[in-house]
Amino acid sequence: MKIAITGCTGLIGTELTKYFKSQGDHVVEIIRVKKEDGKRSTVYWNPDQGVVETDKLEGCDVLIHLAGENISSRRWDDKQKERILMSRTRGTTVLCHALSRLKQPPKVLLSASAIGYYGNHPASIILNEQSTKSNDFLAKVISEWESATQSAKEAGIRVVHMRFGIVLSEKGGALAKMLLPFRLGMGGRIGDGKQIMSWIALEEIPLIVQFLIKQESITGPVNIVSPYSVSNQEFTSMLGKVLHRPTILPLPAFVLRVLFGEMADSLLIKGSKVIPRKLQESGYSFAYPDLHNAFTRIFGNKKK
Repeated sequence: MKIAITGCTGLIGTELTKYFKSQGDHVVEIIRVKKEDGKRSTVYWNPDQGVVETDKLEGCDVLIHLAGENISSRRWDDKQKERILMSRTRGTTVLCHALSRLKQPPKVLLSASAIGYYGNHPASIILNEQSTKSNDFLAKVISEWESATQSAKEAGIRVVHMRFGIVLSEKGGALAKMLLPFRLGMGGRIGDGKQIMSWIALEEIPLIVQFLIKQESITGPVNIVSPYSVSNQEFTSMLGKVLHRPTILPLPAFVLRVLFGEMADSLLIKGSKVIPRKLQESGYSFAYPDLHNAFTRIFGNKKK
């Protein structure tokens, strides 16, 4: 296949690029810097200026859209919120308008999204792709982000919104940030530890993406999460076990709120139990379904 990817240098994009190249697919990297490189296929785009080298996307079988401002890179003031929103809606709109003008558009657009669409809920509430949208900041961003693909849908392109949970990898993301204090024996639960973490192993994502490409009947939102969510307390305990370190230093919620403001509740203190119903009903078999599976893969630790 010929697969084009935005956000190809990020955590997920790097993993997908490596995976599809290993499968013998032709990967086209959509990047913000003009490059002539005989070893790489690149397409220049600048969503802020509405620019895409559209002709180079002709004949792509798949487009995977991952680009967007890192939501946890800095405190959420009004300017940062605007950057987060515009980096997703503007980029997606520009890209989808470009795809709608192609003579040979991709058969499928796999566009990144997030389970933040559902908001935060107690563990007793189980959420799936049919669950209603929350009314907080992240839900607003995600709703507008997904709506920005409308021109691609109108052009007859199958659109899948990949609603990612917490991506687990020692290469980046939330887990990578936790590792140093945990390895120093200074890890512990966040707040009361009861908040649910709906997660996915990074190594699982290419397998799911490949499945979604092949399953032509799947459209709309798809929750990219493990079938087995865990509480933050369970997550903390398991991480301590695989690293052979104590986990006795809880991080109080009020400290996080002082440090990170609104972002603390959305990303750290609260959570929700999300299940991958569409994947399960479509017959996808998870390679790393439970947390011990995932940590064993990540850390190469065979002991419980």
